[in-house]
Amino acid sequence: MNILDQIVFDKRKEVALRKALIPVKQLESSVLFGRPLNALAGRLKNSGSGIIAEHKRRSPSKSVINQNLNVQDVALGYENAGVCGMSVLTDSKYFGGSLDDLLVARASCNLPLLRKEFIINEYQIIEAKAYGADVILLIAAILTADQIKEFSELAKSLDLNVLLEVHNLEELQKSIMPSIDMLGVNNRNLKTFEVSLETSKTLSQHIPADFVKVSESGISSIEAIKELQPYGYKGFLIGENFMKTDNPGASATEFINALSS
Repeated sequence: MNILDQIVFDKRKEVALRKALIPVKQLESSVLFGRPLNALAGRLKNSGSGIIAEHKRRSPSKSVINQNLNVQDVALGYENAGVCGMSVLTDSKYFGGSLDDLLVARASCNLPLLRKEFIINEYQIIEAKAYGADVILLIAAILTADQIKEFSELAKSLDLNVLLEVHNLEELQKSIMPSIDMLGVNNRNLKTFEVSLETSKTLSQHIPADFVKVSESGISSIEAIKELQPYGYKGFLIGENFMKTDNPGASATEFINALSS
């Protein structure tokens, strides 16, 4: 089993347990469930920087990134920096995140929030809404075309944006449907963990213009963003670059200022 297969295997057990503990009706009665959408897609279209900044404690490829920062400080720092949105890892076993992180981020800032998770079940989408997310991530590598359609249409019915992540042309072609708002190209090969911006460049020409293009992984420099902007990318997901510092908000501020100068 590669790492992605292992994560999905564990995720199925985790979701089954969560469903048994907290019924859908309880999620739907959450105070945040009726929150109006703060659309990330719209913000990215009208932004000069397009930065989606991430809260991530660790990852399978990098082990520990930063265990010392609290989510509230990170969320406030990112908002003050002027990022377009914040991505919050909610996977516990592999990334050290939780749904509580999403809840704290929601209470701490007014940014559009992306629930960064391995979604394999409709329950997780309802959960995302109940915990204050504005956007869900769907990963084409772990879903069939029918699941992508079903999950993205459920998200739209709940007034959530959908970011669909692809790694290659085959995944992209099965994912193009009207219920997707943003198409994210992950520059990291999930089998080898190698990163190349060429993935974003190559796939850009196959993404229809009505989708907001987002590039993910390996975006650690101003040069990388300037290299990808001519290919039509409006969003850039930055995880480890800010989180590996003592003050992610200050790092994001510095980065955005340098990008716009």
